[in-house]
Amino acid sequence: MQKTVKKRGIIKQVAIFFLAASLLIGIVTLFSQRSLYNKSVTTEMERLSLNISKDVSAAVTEFPSYEWLIQYWAENYDKLDIEYDSDFRPGTRTEEKVRLLAEHQPDFQPKYAAYGDAQMLPAEDKKLFAEIAYSWLITRLDQIKRSNKVDYLFGVLTQDPFSEQFFLFSAAEPNAKRGTNYEEVYPIGVRVTVSADQQEGMKAALQNNMHLAKAGNYVDYYYYVCTVGRSCLMVGLTFNVTEINASIASQTRIGSLNAVALQLTLAVFCLAMIFAFVLKPLKQVQESIRTYKADRNSERIRQELSAIESKNEIGQLSEDVIDLTKEIDEHVKEIAEITAEQEKTAAEMALAARIQSHALPSNFPPFPDRKEFDIYATMDPAKEVGGDFYDLFMIDDDHVALLIADVSGKGVPAALFMMVSMIVIHSLAEGQTSPAKVLEAVNERTSSRNPEEMFFSLWLGILEISSGKLTASNAGHEYPMVMHPGRGFEMLKDKHGLVIGGMSGIKYSEYEIMLEPGSKVFVYTDGLPEATDPENNMFGMERILVELNKDPDADIRQLIENVQKGVDRFVKDAEQFDDLTMMCLVYNGPQEADPVQEKKI
Repeated sequence: MQKTVKKRGIIKQVAIFFLAASLLIGIVTLFSQRSLYNKSVTTEMERLSLNISKDVSAAVTEFPSYEWLIQYWAENYDKLDIEYDSDFRPGTRTEEKVRLLAEHQPDFQPKYAAYGDAQMLPAEDKKLFAEIAYSWLITRLDQIKRSNKVDYLFGVLTQDPFSEQFFLFSAAEPNAKRGTNYEEVYPIGVRVTVSADQQEGMKAALQNNMHLAKAGNYVDYYYYVCTVGRSCLMVGLTFNVTEINASIASQTRIGSLNAVALQLTLAVFCLAMIFAFVLKPLKQVQESIRTYKADRNSERIRQELSAIESKNEIGQLSEDVIDLTKEIDEHVKEIAEITAEQEKTAAEMALAARIQSHALPSNFPPFPDRKEFDIYATMDPAKEVGGDFYDLFMIDDDHVALLIADVSGKGVPAALFMMVSMIVIHSLAEGQTSPAKVLEAVNERTSSRNPEEMFFSLWLGILEISSGKLTASNAGHEYPMVMHPGRGFEMLKDKHGLVIGGMSGIKYSEYEIMLEPGSKVFVYTDGLPEATDPENNMFGMERILVELNKDPDADIRQLIENVQKGVDRFVKDAEQFDDLTMMCLVYNGPQEADPVQEKKI
């Protein structure tokens, strides 16, 4: 007895769906709002950082001799007397330096001096000028830092691969302690090894003039100012965005909770409407269908569903189910008739396959009392019945005919055409030792009675048993493979005529092959070279020769089995699209008469 599984009602499923959807919307809202806020913050930080970096760059390059100053600062940082918190008021060291420089160089204008002007100063005045300019720069950078609330503002010199930074300047709060310890501001000349992320950031800044990267609650920004010598001057900014991130988290959380609450309220209202106008009448339809499944009473379900008076889709569904029961009744009747017809067709196809199989020679050796030669052949149709065929028969005591053909198309039409063609060839070849004349006669007969314009390729060989002379003619068929004793199989590119049934009045040529004892002839249909693997690669002529020549001296049955195994390995599990037929002849030569047999005679 089949166990009945209690299923969850649709109202519960819809409620769960609405709940899940509301939560999903809340989560999506949370992440989307957070993403938008983060993007907005990043955009604003990029704008702010760019403006600050431009101000810093303007301060650095304000002196026309800024390149000389940067080089001097970098080369003589340990000799400089830097006053970091100077504002140029009277009494400061920097104010005294300005006075001394003016006394020594009354015509020298620091704000307008070019690179060459600075270079021409005496060593003492160069030092004064460099210290004055540096103090002025630090004073300006401290103002920029405080006015823009930057946590860290600095300038570094670095070179590819940017693994080290030389601190050229660092802005600081008033009276900040400078040094290399934690929370101390770096003075000029400090060298630090940087992380891989910082290296990538500086490389990006060099390529794009700027680069911004977020690292937790901090935003790092690099700005390329200029190149002096082999070193690049980069402005670095660091912002602490802890408060901004906390504000974003709070706003997105409130927005998400509001979205979920709104969705849940809407869900409850929708569920009530769905139950009243959809689920209740739908339940009636469901019960009627279950009853119909149990007793197949079409008339009763039609009466029950007709009582549903909804004018919406549920009412239309009821009418559709009524129509469906009528169609089911008709369909069941049609299926019974089709099934009976399919069973009849399958039985007829099986019978046709047996008839075709019995029509082809299948007892090998076909002429056991003739030791001068032997023939073996196989045919593997792509469908139940095929269009390939072969035949072999004695014309007289000294001539045996063997042929192989491939009818256009597949399936039943090709099989019927094959049966007729096989009979025509057999009847017209009787008493005839010229394969070319047989092909001409068969072509005339086929072309004159061929309203469907079908055709077939044909290779026909007639062996003169006493001499080993094989006379053959080819009507558009594949090239034969020939093996002589002591040699391997080789392709014989014989002359092709037009396929049989293609056109009346065609003349065919023939050729001769002198077979020695041990010589073999292998013929086949195009299903062999055109067999394909799962990647649609063809087996091809070269592989046929390879399989034949693995053991060319094997008996003819083994030769064909070797080729078939090679094809099977090649195609693997690919579908067979064409019939595959093979035939092999071995010539043993004249045989001495059996004395016992002669005595009996």
